[in-house]
Formats: sequence, structure tokens, C-alpha cells
Amino acid sequence: MSSNNETVNNVRGNRPPLFRKMNYILMGVGALLLLVGYVCLAGGDVPDEVFDGEIFNTRRIVVAPVLIFLGLVVEIVAIMWHPKAPKADNE
Repeated sequence: MSSNNETVNNVRGNRPPLFRKMNYILMGVGALLLLVGYVCLAGGDVPDEVFDGEIFNTRRIVVAPVLIFLGLVVEIVAIMWHPKAPKADNE
């Protein structure tokens, strides 16, 4: 029984955390970029019978998609980025 408990402790206790502080900061920045992009993409409340040329402005067709794309890229980098472990002096 004790060997099973030792194995569980080694699996849980000796590994570093999967994400570090910088990963979470990058995830927050990516989520903020996504949120701002979607807010810029949102339209107003216009009835279907009325044509509103405002849907073709630069903010909705250029800025919002670029912000959403950058947010997705930052999220991917935040998930995949892993800092290098410092080298030991005796190696």
C-alpha cells in the first residue's frame, strides 16, 4: 500500500505547474483583445427595413477582425509558451 501512495505523491508533487504567471498574463491580454474586438464588431439596433451604411465602416470591417485575430494568436502563444529552465552551475 505504501508504494502506491509514494507513486501518487511523486506524480503530483514533483512536477512544476503547467502554466506560470506569464502564461496567465498573456491569456488575460488575449482575452481582453478578443473582448475589445467583439465589442468593435457589434452593431447597433437597426430595423431590417432601414439600410444603415454604418455597417461598412473601418472599425467593423478592418479593426475588429484584426483585434480578434491578434487575440487568438496571443491565446495560442500563451498556451504553448513555456520558459526554459535555468541551467545548473555544475553541468
